[in-house]
Amino acid sequence: MRKSVKSMLSPLGKAVALACSLAMCVSLAACSSSSSDSKSSSDSSDKKGQIAGVTAKGKLGEKPTISFNTPMTVSDGSYVVLQKGDGDVIEEGDRVCAQGIALNVKDGTELMDTWTKNTPDCSLKVDSKTLSSTYYNQIKGAKINTTIGFGVNAQDSSGYSYILAMTFVSKSKDLEKATGEEVKDVPANLPKVTRAKNGKPSIDMNGQGSVDSLISQTLIKGNGAKLTDKNTVVVKYTGWLTNGKQFDSSWDRDSTIDADLFSDSSGQHQVIEGWQKGLVGQTVGSQVLLVIPPDQAYGDKEQGPIPANSTLVFVIDILAAY
Repeated sequence: MRKSVKSMLSPLGKAVALACSLAMCVSLAACSSSSSDSKSSSDSSDKKGQIAGVTAKGKLGEKPTISFNTPMTVSDGSYVVLQKGDGDVIEEGDRVCAQGIALNVKDGTELMDTWTKNTPDCSLKVDSKTLSSTYYNQIKGAKINTTIGFGVNAQDSSGYSYILAMTFVSKSKDLEKATGEEVKDVPANLPKVTRAKNGKPSIDMNGQGSVDSLISQTLIKGNGAKLTDKNTVVVKYTGWLTNGKQFDSSWDRDSTIDADLFSDSSGQHQVIEGWQKGLVGQTVGSQVLLVIPPDQAYGDKEQGPIPANSTLVFVIDILAAY
C-alpha cells in the first residue's frame, strides 16, 4: 500500500533514466508535451500517425542499429514498426518485458538504452484500460522480438523529443490469485483467513489486538521468484483494522496494484514500512498475512478511514514481480 493509501498509476520503469520510462511513456500516452514544435509543419509523421524515414538493422532480439535523417520532429503517439518479430504473439493481459533505446530526433544521439546493462523493463501490461490506443494497438498482436519506435515529446524541463525504440523480448501472465502450497503451521493465535472460490480473502480477527512489532506470516507458499528490495510487486490485497472493519480492498475494485519495494532517490519507500519489510523475502504466488504496528504504518496521523495509531491487518496475494 502506498503511503497515500491510493491506487497508483503505472510504475516508473526502473531501467529507464529519462523524463519518461518505458512504462510511463506508454501508459501516460507518451508524456504529451505542450511544446509548439511537437506538431510542426516539418513533422515526419504521416496522417496515419506513422513515422517516416526511420529504419533499423540487426539480428532480431538484439540491440538494433536505428537510422534517420536529422533534425526531425515527431508527434506524441506516432510510431513506426522497425522490425517484425519471430516469437510468440503478444496477447491481451500479457506482461511484456521490453528493451529500449531513446534517440534524440534533433541530432540522433542516444539518450538512453537498457541493452548495455541488460535491464529490460517488465512493467508493461497489455491492457486497453491502462494503455493509450496507439501503444495498445501496436503492442497487442505483435510478436516477441518485434521492435517499434514511438515518438515522444518530454513534458519536463529536459525538452527532449525522441524516438523510443522498444524491443519486446519476453512475455508472461500474472497470476489471478495466490497459488502454491498451503502453510500448515500457522500460529493458532493469529487472525483466521478464509478464501472465496476466486481467492478473495475474508478474516476472523480471532482476538487480534494492537502489536508493537511486525508480524509477517505466509499463508500460501508460492513457488515463484523471491522478492527483493529492488522489486516492484503486483498484488491484490485487503486491509482491516483490528476491530474487523475493512478499510480497503483491491479485490472489491477487481484490480491489482504495483507496489515498489525499493526506495526513491531520497531514500524514502513508496509503500508503508510494514509492507516493505513484510514482503521482501516472500515469493511470487504466495499469500501473506501482515499485522503492522502503527510506527510501520501511518503512526499518529489519521489516514482517511484509518484512525491515528492504528494497527493494520492485511492479506496480500503476490501475483507477479519485476
